[in-house]
Amino acid sequence: MITYERTAGSDRPVLAVDQGTSGTKALVVCPERGVIGSGEAPVRPRHLPGGLVEVDPAELLSSVVDAGRRALADAGEPVAAVGLANQGETVLAWDPRTGEPLTDALVWQDRRAESVCAELAPHADELRHLTGLPLDPYFAAPKMAWIRRHLTRHGVVTTSDSWLVHRLTGAYVTDAATAGRTQLLDLDTVGWSPRALDLYGLADERLPRVVDAAGPVGTTTAFGPELPLTGLLVDQQAALLAQDVTEPGSAKCTYGTGAFLLAQTGSRPLRGASGLVSCVAWRLAGESSYCLDGQVYTAASAVRWLTDLGVLTGAEDLDPVGSAVPDTGGVTFVPALAGLAAPWWRGDVRGSLTGLGLDTTPGHLVRALCEGIAAQVAELADAAAADLGALLKSLRVDGGLTRSALLMQTQADLLQLPVEVSALPDVTALGAAAVARIGLDPALPVGDAIPAWRPAAVYEPRISAASAAERLEGFRAAVATLVERPVS
Repeated sequence: MITYERTAGSDRPVLAVDQGTSGTKALVVCPERGVIGSGEAPVRPRHLPGGLVEVDPAELLSSVVDAGRRALADAGEPVAAVGLANQGETVLAWDPRTGEPLTDALVWQDRRAESVCAELAPHADELRHLTGLPLDPYFAAPKMAWIRRHLTRHGVVTTSDSWLVHRLTGAYVTDAATAGRTQLLDLDTVGWSPRALDLYGLADERLPRVVDAAGPVGTTTAFGPELPLTGLLVDQQAALLAQDVTEPGSAKCTYGTGAFLLAQTGSRPLRGASGLVSCVAWRLAGESSYCLDGQVYTAASAVRWLTDLGVLTGAEDLDPVGSAVPDTGGVTFVPALAGLAAPWWRGDVRGSLTGLGLDTTPGHLVRALCEGIAAQVAELADAAAADLGALLKSLRVDGGLTRSALLMQTQADLLQLPVEVSALPDVTALGAAAVARIGLDPALPVGDAIPAWRPAAVYEPRISAASAAERLEGFRAAVATLVERPVS
């Protein structure tokens, strides 16, 4: 069981809600007893031709309310506060008077704002220095500008967290880490950048107030009794906090719809040269911590793709199907099904399967997928080490795909590092719980608000460094072929 250190005045359970891409998870977390209630509700984004991914905002809100109520019913006891984690780069326009959506929500995977990025290409270096983010439609600002150009000039246009918080409490805010995912936040001042807003044509927008991750935002009756909302944090940074990756040089990776590696850099932003994003990890009591961030756009979504093709019946098949063969059989899978993110930043690239033969089996495809995901994460770890000036000593991991021993062993092999699997696969909600508890009790030390780290499993490398390097080189060669192709 995950336990917390007891601190006076911080012994009341909280409701923590993680609003994600394919579903919302909610936990009731008690400082003494750990997780005492849980609930889930699905979200069904629409994947449309041309790299478009959108979702009905009403589905996001209903999933938050449904998951939260189910968790409270499961716990069967009252809570003191609510914490909310969010997707980060998903955006929509909405009416601030009524709270009604004016557009669908453009999900973080959506690529329709590529034209906006192409126009701003001459300012890419300036924007990266200002905000820490490369110019890419993955981030919120290009989508916000696209909505203003093509859909509506009415209302406000924000990341999904601001809309959810407004519907829950009436407040109009966003936390500093989520604001840092827009490419509109000044990385040094942690305030909205007039220059970035001007470049995106958003200078006249009414933007939400940037707040700390922990502190009272407002109250909500959406889950039943009136409760204060005291914690807000973007999903990956919430997982970073919950895994106790709070010291410079430590790192975690979450394997969900995508895979996201974050490395802590401390109280000052580190603008690296290896293709990773520099961003706010969290702001607490007015003090900001920063991290390096690398993304793999398709992880569990690539597993779903194989499932849709009939190769698997679901993620639970990864190990039994993949274990039917000893290796990939010469198959290389670059699962760039929504483009390549860090460190390449080539959203126009699509995935590839090479080395297929008449003897290729589902097991070979599954092993090649696991190796493709793990190889991309290994590239992110190498980039983080280059920017930090020191090798990572281990990698803490969480997310649904960490249930696959095949994927985790492959990850350890290619990293040549121990991979420490969280005792709770989905830790993002625990990060939301931590900031909610700090918001209730500002004197609570961060170390006492997060669960004690106890890995459920540790995977050690089973192959030599030379074998790992050979396998990674084959993956890099396949990526190079894709990247070097002219854009059609």
